[in-house]
Parts: sequence; structure tokens; C-alpha cells
Amino acid sequence: MHSLEDLDARLRGCTACPRLVEWREEVARTKRAAFADETYWGRPVPGFGPSDARLLIVGLAPAAHGGNRTGRMFTGDRSGDVLYEALYDIGLASQPTSVRAGDGLELHGVRVTSPVHCAPPANKPTPEERDTCRPWLLQELRLLRPTLRAVVVLGAFGWQAALPAFAEAGWTVPRPRPAFAHGARVPLDGLQLFGCFHVSQRNTFTGRLTPAMLRDVLRTAAEAAGLPGPKTGATGPS
Repeated sequence: MHSLEDLDARLRGCTACPRLVEWREEVARTKRAAFADETYWGRPVPGFGPSDARLLIVGLAPAAHGGNRTGRMFTGDRSGDVLYEALYDIGLASQPTSVRAGDGLELHGVRVTSPVHCAPPANKPTPEERDTCRPWLLQELRLLRPTLRAVVVLGAFGWQAALPAFAEAGWTVPRPRPAFAHGARVPLDGLQLFGCFHVSQRNTFTGRLTPAMLRDVLRTAAEAAGLPGPKTGATGPS
């Protein structure tokens, strides 16, 4: 695979994890009542953003009625509402909302992906599913490497999945591997790796992760990536 377009095209046909295939397709058939008139994507969800991204955001997995419905990362669910509004606030997204594929949203120098590309039951992929899906993340990292300068990993699961992929893709990961923490910053051979609590409803509704905390991590990572002109004065709601 010589481009992200090739990678994304092949990813959409992946059937490597039987439990995830069964779940994503069952959700797409039964649907949620609020989306009963929509046609669900019901397939693996590829990364979203430009092929020359300098900043990568790594999540967990598509939501059953979010990315699994819309076919785009963090699109159509509350987690995506929080993430894309923060990116918009600091000047890295063209609009603050991400409702559906084709809604006009563009990311500026940022790509969003996940270590597991299919929606898992209860939002909990197994370690085996994580490891089975790792080659997709590995290849994505290799294709992004010429321009990639910073990565924000959302949550401990993504952190545990990403570090082995970075090591296999050729970056030197410290030993022992650094533990996940919100605000963690780890240098990897010219790449700056940042930890951030996940934008899950459990974290955002309880205040464990506030919009201000998210913006701070994203802004710091954008500056480390050398992205032109991330907004420093935007505050928004805390």
C-alpha cells in the first residue's frame, strides 16, 4: 500500500475479527430509533484527515451509532462533538461540528484514527482484537512518518495499543514503556507523544476532562507539530 487512500480502501473490507464483524453488522441492521431512516455504514471506519498531517489523534474505536453509522471517525456522537469543537476552537478544523460524512468538515494538518477500526460491543475491544487490528495503525504510521511530528493519544487503551505500533514503525520507545497519564509528554525520535483523557461521555460529563483541558493538550501538541497559527486566545466554555 503506497498511499493512505489505498490503505483506507483495503481497510473498509477487513473481516479479521468475527465478533466485531457480527456486532457492527447487527447494529447496522437493528439501528437506534433516532436513526431508523438512515443507512448505517456498518464496516471498518478508516482514519480521517489529510495525508500530510503533522498531528495525529489516536482514539479507541468507532462508536456503534457514531462512526459505525456515519463512516467517519468521531462523527455523529457526543465524543466527536467535544473533539471537533476543541479542534475548531484552536483553528485546526473548518467547523465545530461533525454530523455526517460530506458535511464540509476539513481538518488542517490533523488526522484522526484509532487502534481498532470496528465498533466493539460495550465500547470494549479485546486485547486480541486490538492486536489483530494493529497492522492497520502500523501502516498508517509508516505512511504518515514523513510529515508526522506530534501525536495525541486519547485514553489508556489507545496508549497501550499505540506504543508497540510506534516501536514497530521505527520510532525508539523508552523502556520500560512510559505509563499513560493526562498531560504526559514523551519524545520519540523527533516525534512528540502526548497523553490525554479520552473524550468519552463518562469523562466529559463528570468533568474529569473539561473542554479547557482538551484544548490545552491539543494546542500544545499542535505547537510541537509546527502547525501554523493554532489559536492561543480561544477559550470557550471550561
